[in-house]
Amino acid sequence: MLRPPATRRGAALALAVAWLACDAPRGRDAEPAPRADKAAPPATTLSPGAPSGAPIRYQVRFDQAHAHYVDVVAEVPTGGAPAVELMMAVWTPGSYLVREYSRHVEGLTAETLAGDPLAVDKTRKNRWRVATRGASSVRVRYRLYAAELSVRTNWVASDLAVLNGAATFLTLAGDHRRPHEVALSPPQDWPDVITALPPHPDGGAHHFLAPDFDTLVDSPIALGRAVVEQFSVDGVPHRVAFLGDTEPWDAARAAGDVRRIVEAQRTFWRGLPYRSYDFIDLLFDDAGGGGLEHLESSLLLSSPWWGRTRKHYRIWLGLVSHELFHAWNIKRLRPVELGPFDYESEIYTRSLWVAEGLTSYYADLMVARAGLMDQDDYLASLSGQIRASESRPGREVQPLSLSSFDAWIKHYRPDENTANSSVSYYTKGAVVGFLFDAAIRRATGGRRSLDDAMRLAYQRFSGARGYTPEDIRALLSEVAGQSLDDLWAHAVDGTGSLDLAPALDYFGLRFKPAGAKEDEPAGSLGLDTRADGGRLMVASVRRGGPAHAAGVQAGDEIIAIDERRITAGDLDDRLSRYRPGERVELLVSRWGRLRRIPLDLGEEPRARFDLEPDPSATAAQHARLRAWIGSDR
Repeated sequence: MLRPPATRRGAALALAVAWLACDAPRGRDAEPAPRADKAAPPATTLSPGAPSGAPIRYQVRFDQAHAHYVDVVAEVPTGGAPAVELMMAVWTPGSYLVREYSRHVEGLTAETLAGDPLAVDKTRKNRWRVATRGASSVRVRYRLYAAELSVRTNWVASDLAVLNGAATFLTLAGDHRRPHEVALSPPQDWPDVITALPPHPDGGAHHFLAPDFDTLVDSPIALGRAVVEQFSVDGVPHRVAFLGDTEPWDAARAAGDVRRIVEAQRTFWRGLPYRSYDFIDLLFDDAGGGGLEHLESSLLLSSPWWGRTRKHYRIWLGLVSHELFHAWNIKRLRPVELGPFDYESEIYTRSLWVAEGLTSYYADLMVARAGLMDQDDYLASLSGQIRASESRPGREVQPLSLSSFDAWIKHYRPDENTANSSVSYYTKGAVVGFLFDAAIRRATGGRRSLDDAMRLAYQRFSGARGYTPEDIRALLSEVAGQSLDDLWAHAVDGTGSLDLAPALDYFGLRFKPAGAKEDEPAGSLGLDTRADGGRLMVASVRRGGPAHAAGVQAGDEIIAIDERRITAGDLDDRLSRYRPGERVELLVSRWGRLRRIPLDLGEEPRARFDLEPDPSATAAQHARLRAWIGSDR
């Protein structure tokens, strides 16, 4: 999953893993790693075994869509049991937070197929027990409130609906292998239904048949009026569907560029793993952004205006690329813990830096290799990932592997101290991917790279097996032909700043030196702010910065700097008048009392992490740079 662009500045593209070293590293004379010349067979389900039992049948109506309601009727087979236990998932794969979807369930009742009422007892926050009175099937009715517009929840309104399986469908507790039928009854002015759910063999309109609950959860449904573009790659059909405010969006151009990304990733992985694929993009102004991966589709949320500027369109292409890369890396090549799923409990893994971080590393790299991003743009993207990782004080506190393990309690629940206490497995993971890529290329004289390691991992571990941290650690050293355990120990399991120098040297890169005097960096307070009704509020204070040393606190209102009034929109301009090292005095309000706080300004890390080709780079370094980014393809 990719977080919204607003988050990308700090933690949206990051990865992290911790490996428990156990296998002896291979030396330089080891046999070369075998090449993964073909993509592994696609995994179609994470449910153990084949589908079994009579299907659960759902009818879904939208009679109260204008009020954000969707009505569901489920016909549930009982197997002759005196009672059946129904459950609703509390989280959805790809988004590691307990979201309590059952809080949106209203008015749940049960009856026999003849209409006789049945007793229902709620046994847990997300479970209901239905007394069957011997009936072979029972009918359960419930209503869902759906007013959260995101890629992991439900949104129902008068013009369209988006349903995520985990947030929508009750199922039999402990019995996920049986088929699940879905019959949709959309309003007449919703002509389009976009979903990767398999169509029902009866051929009925809006009638689908998932072989198991995993497939149902893994196939979001979008209904409404869509602008749909289609193309094929290697005979595999792809749909790019836009819903919402589609008028400002150039769908044909976007679909053409998506095709180039698909082709680049097909080349990378040496094949496509799915039978068909849907990109479902919800276009809403001011709704943020983000994406969530699925086995044969991705659900995106973006602004209809992103296509109007080069910068934002590149962000959109990176979002598409990120979610598509997940079709291999996490949906089929996955940490061993992520399947079969326990939809009622957290699932802990130390490998989200591989699943999300390496995907973040490759997302924009695939856009560049598709010819949709030039070298300067790609280096700017990588600079942003390095800056987000290396300027975060939490790098001294939390290892990348623990960031992955703690995703359930930290990543999706940031607070004012998050930057001081944690790292992002997206951003740091992406930078660590860069380091491993350079290390493998250096060790093998450019004959192999992280690309080869990803393909070999897919060949060995995709499908039902999954991988452990030890598997990935050993595989990276195997592909490099020498031990990379020291890099692993520091970058994945350790804390502190990353050693970027060897990677930069290999590709002939450097951080831009300080500019001329007139371009001197502005002074920095070492804090983040937010606007609140025109007031300038301190949102967080970075450990080790000037504000932290002086005692500024999150929640303080900054009223003035050096006796001059300041408002929410003035801070950057005001600080541009000062140089790092200068002393200023802040006037702040804390719990209604005014305080004067003197401090010495620092320097923002932004200028220290802007990459550029080193003017003294050799021809060999230039060639490595071109081969890596793809500008010589």
